[in-house]
This record gives sequence, structure tokens and C-alpha cells, in this order.
Amino acid sequence: MTNRDELVVACDRELAAERFSDYTLNGLQVEGRGAVRRVLSGVTACQALLDEAVAWQADLVLVHHGFFWKNEPVAITGMKRRRIRTLLAHDISLLAYHLPLDAHATLGNNAELGRLLDFHVQGCVDGALGEGLLWLGAPPAGLDARGLAAHVGERLAREPLLVEGPGKDEIRRVAWCTGGAQDMITMAREAGADAFISGEISERTTHLARELGIHYLAAGHHATERYGVQALGEWLAGEFGLEHRFVDIDNPA
Repeated sequence: MTNRDELVVACDRELAAERFSDYTLNGLQVEGRGAVRRVLSGVTACQALLDEAVAWQADLVLVHHGFFWKNEPVAITGMKRRRIRTLLAHDISLLAYHLPLDAHATLGNNAELGRLLDFHVQGCVDGALGEGLLWLGAPPAGLDARGLAAHVGERLAREPLLVEGPGKDEIRRVAWCTGGAQDMITMAREAGADAFISGEISERTTHLARELGIHYLAAGHHATERYGVQALGEWLAGEFGLEHRFVDIDNPA
């Protein structure tokens, strides 16, 4: 068992949360009991995850997608009220990290996705490792676009949507950024990537991939972001001697 505030300070420090200009509040979003013994993690602080936290008697919920996003309605009504009421009624804290968890050099979503896919990391396009969001590396040798798509599908247990760019056979360099980063495709191509992997796809992404000459794989926002929060939860468990459980709430998007 550990003190909640000490745990939050350790997470903030490890993820360098103050360095990121984000679309949401990183860190403690809802304050629960001061003593933490059980941490339940998940991708998004949806009602189903919060209900699991109540059933497991968790003291703290750790997520990548929390509450209080820019440009969303500020009134605590309806769905938002039900979610926050669940936490407050059971004295459970909510701890959320968005971009800091994408970027972390060893515990982050991009680091974990690269590890899962056996990519040899070469660095970040848009900053140093631990700060940048667009990662660059080499995939396993001998993969073409369809081979890479099959590899991604097997490792993520979810078939990606593949848009093939013309003129590329064996993929020697791949770029990736988890979640909704499809608009980084131009930056990925300018960095010399033969393929780019992210979570989502927009209508314009198909045309960009074809005209830029880069393969694009939309592997799922949820599917590509399941791993950083698990790694962070396990890190917390090891640092503080806590119980940690990850719950994967199914999401095809």
C-alpha cells in the first residue's frame, strides 16, 4: 500500500508530464482515497472500465484516455456525471496520461508497439526519444506491404486496413505513431519511411498514401494503444509493491 500523492508524483516525474502541451489534463483527474493498494488500468475511462474497478475494489484507475478534453462541454451532466459519480461514490482516483504516455522511451505506447512488432528503433522524426511522437525504425527483413499487414494483424489480433502506395516492394523503413495520428503520414514519407502505421484512417489518408508513395496501415486506435498503460501499471506495481490488473474493454475502432 502506498500514498496516492506519492504515486502521482512518481508518475508525473517518470513521464515528464509537465513538458507536454496536450489536449487534456495529464495526471490526477479525480481524487479518491489517500491509500492505494490496487491499481486497475485500461485504455479509456469508460463506464465499463469504471464498473470493473468498483467490482475489483480498486483504489485507483490508470488510463490513457481520461476526462476533461479541450473543446468538450464543461457541464458535468449525463454520461460524464455518471462516470464521475461512480468514482466519487466509491472513493476511487482517476489518473490519466495522454501524450506523455505516447512518447515515453520505454513505457510508452509507441515504444511498446515497436517492441511488440519487432521493429528496430532508429529514433523519432519530431524530437528526441521520450519527447517525439513519430517513431522510425526497421521492420523484420523481407516484408512487403501485405506481409507487414499480416505481421501487424497477427501481433495485435486485429486485421489492419491497408492502403498500398505504388512503387514500394520490400519495406526497409517504417514509421509509426499510435492512435489518431494519420495526418503524420506526410512527415513519415519525408523522413524516408516506406510504410506508416497508426490507429485511424481519414478519407484523405488514402489519397495521401497513394500520391506520396507510402503504404499506410490503420491498425486501430484502441488496438495500438493497449500496451503503454499496461507497461506503466506494471512499473507502478514494481515500484510500490501494488496489485495491478489491466482490463481490455473491447473496442473495434
